[in-house]
Parts: sequence; structure tokens; C-alpha cells
Amino acid sequence: MVDVLPEQTERWQAVEKLAREHFYRAGFKEIRTPLIEVTELFSRSIGEATDVVGKEMYTFSDRGDRSCTLRPEGTASVVRAVLEHGLLNQGSQRLWYAGPMFRYERPQAGRQRQFHQMGVECFGLDSPRSDVEVIAIAWDFLQALGLDSLVLELNSLGSTEDRKNYRALLVEWLESRYEHLDPDSKQRLKTNPLRILDSKNSHTQSLLQDAPTLQKSLCDESSDRFKAVQNFLEALQIPYKINPKLVRGLDYYSHTAFEITSEHLGAQATVCGGGRYDGLVEQLGGPSVSGIGWAIGMERLIMLLEGFKTGGSSPDAYLVNKGDKAEAKALELARKLRSASLSIELDGSGSSFGKQFKRANRSGATWAVVLGDDEVNSGQVRLKKLYCSNNSSSENDLLVDYSDLDRLLALLRS
Repeated sequence: MVDVLPEQTERWQAVEKLAREHFYRAGFKEIRTPLIEVTELFSRSIGEATDVVGKEMYTFSDRGDRSCTLRPEGTASVVRAVLEHGLLNQGSQRLWYAGPMFRYERPQAGRQRQFHQMGVECFGLDSPRSDVEVIAIAWDFLQALGLDSLVLELNSLGSTEDRKNYRALLVEWLESRYEHLDPDSKQRLKTNPLRILDSKNSHTQSLLQDAPTLQKSLCDESSDRFKAVQNFLEALQIPYKINPKLVRGLDYYSHTAFEITSEHLGAQATVCGGGRYDGLVEQLGGPSVSGIGWAIGMERLIMLLEGFKTGGSSPDAYLVNKGDKAEAKALELARKLRSASLSIELDGSGSSFGKQFKRANRSGATWAVVLGDDEVNSGQVRLKKLYCSNNSSSENDLLVDYSDLDRLLALLRS
């Protein structure tokens, strides 16, 4: 787990601001769920046999002897909230969320044990067109950030019956080659054989080149749906490639599954991942309602955005002040200017004017607003342009009555 320091936080805030704009324009509303949920929520939704539930969750008993878990992902919590508060009675829902998630896994670049996701979830939208709309929102957001070298990988996991048929076919094929599997895949063969397709073991991946594909197990309805998704993507000119081994790590996915990857992230290349989960709401005790969504890992996204312009956080003005009267008046003036929507950094050091001007220059502000006891006695403030090479010179200073707030604001905004 790591700290996000002020300079890094500026980039996070800029990314989050742009995301909110995209979500708002697409009609999504924000939902905020607790960090801690009952463990059963995740074991029922994600799947007992998954690595997330079996190996990675932070689970503990609270003082009431209830099994609780720090949320490892966002979708299950959103579904729980939607059901608990009867939101589905109000029609289809288009929601977004952002916040920290927790998984006990090996820390690596862009992935810590506390990591952050932002994502969208849609309920009650079941057409192939809605799949593509959700994908397009993610694609356009990442494009707006200026990211290139992105690849949309696409697959269909079919219906529950399709996966059941394919699972039997795949297990039979893998069992006949059991001695060639890596230890992790041998374990998954007993619990979650489809996850073997996503193995990071190079030898296993080479072996899987000849494995049967899920595509050949899709019924006509699932195949037609997947083709419609591709047609819509082509109509929107969003490039994609079919990845028959893309299965995602959670049990609740069905039909469309996708990932947006970047070649700049190494082995852990996924920036955004998601898909359809039509059975999840019913699985958690709700009605038979369709669902689709995605999540973006913020740490990985930030790694790709070293050149992203944040807009900066330099103050509009730096308030230099020294002297008993000046320090009291500076506090009052800073409050008035901030109330007028200006960003004012107030120097509270009490150090010499020379040292304060050095800090003013480092702040990036355009103006220094200077208050000493002499200025207070005359009822004025001194405005000094900080780009001037000689800050000690008063030749280009402007003297303004600090009671004339309108003129002062006009100058600071100029």
C-alpha cells in the first residue's frame, strides 16, 4: 500500500475530473458503497473457486463474530446496493463509482494491495448495442486522456449452457495432457478450468494453441449476439481484436467480455476490463435483470499518463505579509479573495520579505499581494508581478486600496 503525494494527487484529480465529465454526458450517476461488506457477498458473486476469493481477500471477523471483507472489486457491492435500496423498481440504472479496493496479492508496478478503481455498471440494458455503448465510453475516455497504443480485446463467454458444454470439452482435452500443465493450471483444472486459458505460464500458453475454443461451443443465439457487437464496434470505427482466451477472472461474466490493454504496461497490460453479467443480480437474490460494466485501474492508468497535462495547481496570487497589523489584515484579505473564487496562498511563516518572495516565485503564482504594516496604515496592498526579474524593485508595483475589492479582483484575474 502506498501514499499518493500532493504532486501525484494533481494528476489523479485531473483524470477523475475528466472521467466525471464523460460519465455525466453519458447519463451515469455516482454511487458510493462501503469499503467493508459481509464476506458472503463476494464468495457468492465472484466465485469460491476464483483466486480472488480463495487467495486474495482481506477477510476477518468483527466483534459481532460476523465474517467481513474489504471489498476486492466494485461490481458486487453496487449490485447489493441496487437491490437493497430498490433502485431497479425505478427502471434501468446507469451508475458509476470510484474508490479503493483491496487484494492480498504480490505487489507489482501499477498494482498494490490497496488499489483504486473507477467503473460503470448498467442494469436493465440487454442489447448488443448497450455492450458497445459501454465499451465506447471507456474507449473515448482513454482517448481523451491522450493515450495511444491501446488495444481492445474482445471475446464472448456465451450463455451458462454454452460455458457448461465448453467446460466439459476443455477439461477432457486438458486431462489428456495433464502431465504437460504447470502446477497452478493443474490446481485450476479441479476448480476453475476456464481460468487456465488466461495462464501466464509460457509453456502452458504454447500448449493451449491447439486447445478447443469457446467460440465453437457458442449456440446460434450467442454467436449472433457476438457478431452484432462486432458490427456495432466497426460502425463506430473502434478497432478491436478477438482474443479467444480472454475469460476474465470472475465467475459472474457472460457473453461479451473485453479488456483494453496497453503495450507500455508489460505483462500486466490491462488498463480497463469488463463485460456482461446477466445472471449476477438474480444470483444475489434479485430479479432476472441484465447487467454490464467495466472498471479501470487508476494506478495503471496514472502510470501511462506521465505527460498528461493536469492544468496545474498554482495559486492565482501569493499573499506576502509581515508585521502584526499586516498579518491580521492578510488573513482577512485572503478569506475575501478566496470567497471570490480566487486561489490564494497565504504565507504564514512570518519570515523576511525576501524569503517570502522566494516562496512566492516557487508557487507559480502570477501575482504577489504584498502587505506590510506600512501598507495597512495607508489602507493599500501592493501588487507585484512575479515574472519580473527583480522582485525587490517597486518600479512596476501597483498600489490598490484593499477596500476596493472589485478593482483588486479585476487586476488579479487579468
